[in-house]
Amino acid sequence: MNSKVTPIVEGGLMAALTAILGLASVYLPIVGLVIEFFCPIPIVVLTVRQGLKFGTAAVVASFILLLMFMGPVLSIRIALSFSLCGLVLGECLRRGFSAVKCLVPTLAMSFAAQIVMLVMFMGIMGVDLIGENMQIIRESFDQSFKFYEEMGVDPETIGYSKTMIEPIARLIGLLTPIILFFVALINTVGSYCIAKWIFKKLKMKFAEPLPPFAQWRFPIAFLYLAAFSALGIYWSESWQSGGLHFVSVNALFFAALIGLTQGLSLLSFIADRYNISKFVRRIIFVVVILNFMFLEIIAFTGLFDMIFDYRKRLQKKS
Repeated sequence: MNSKVTPIVEGGLMAALTAILGLASVYLPIVGLVIEFFCPIPIVVLTVRQGLKFGTAAVVASFILLLMFMGPVLSIRIALSFSLCGLVLGECLRRGFSAVKCLVPTLAMSFAAQIVMLVMFMGIMGVDLIGENMQIIRESFDQSFKFYEEMGVDPETIGYSKTMIEPIARLIGLLTPIILFFVALINTVGSYCIAKWIFKKLKMKFAEPLPPFAQWRFPIAFLYLAAFSALGIYWSESWQSGGLHFVSVNALFFAALIGLTQGLSLLSFIADRYNISKFVRRIIFVVVILNFMFLEIIAFTGLFDMIFDYRKRLQKKS
């Protein structure tokens, strides 16, 4: 970009570009899903180049432009999910933070945006998204069972499968925060990778890269979170507390996901230490990911690695 462009002009251009990308992400089928990851980039670039004040002004301006073309609901979605996340990521990059310190606040903002949108749809607009999604799951299973019945599948087998629908639907509804977290994680990682690519093209300084996956470690607090969440589930059943059960189940799943990530990182470290070929380690990872029992073992190993530090023990033996 031309360095002689004034901050006001650049801010206006970036606000317009954000609005255009927001419109394209909504109205272009299939391609719009990819364009969504580009929506925060103009705000990120502007915030790094001109500061938080101009980045915030561009977010407000782009929101007003979007209001003129797509109404409040979709405009709020773009502003919350992408523009504000771009503002946070841009400010972190401007301050020279590391990759981890850039990703964590951006992910937190993205997750908060998903929660706000869910509350907005359910509270203000009266749309029960969780209930509707559960109904869609039931209907899709019912259609599948009808197809299997026409194919001549054993009715007893179909009957047993039908009994599993409701628990699965309830579990998905119960884990709505985890699902929203995954959506926020995908948005954050996707936008971060695209921002990294754009910054390279613009010859702008980006954050230091993430450490190798084999060196990823998380605080021991996640082990305590898993332990207290398990106790919370037990207490919720004893006290018949639906709220405590909801919070505890989601917290336990979140802690297990963190443990799984650290467990896979430990597995990658072991593969590096014993010089296992890339082909063999890919097979190992695929087998682990496709087997639920292995996933549980890896998740528990990752959680206990937070306190025992198996990598340090392996390095001492060498």
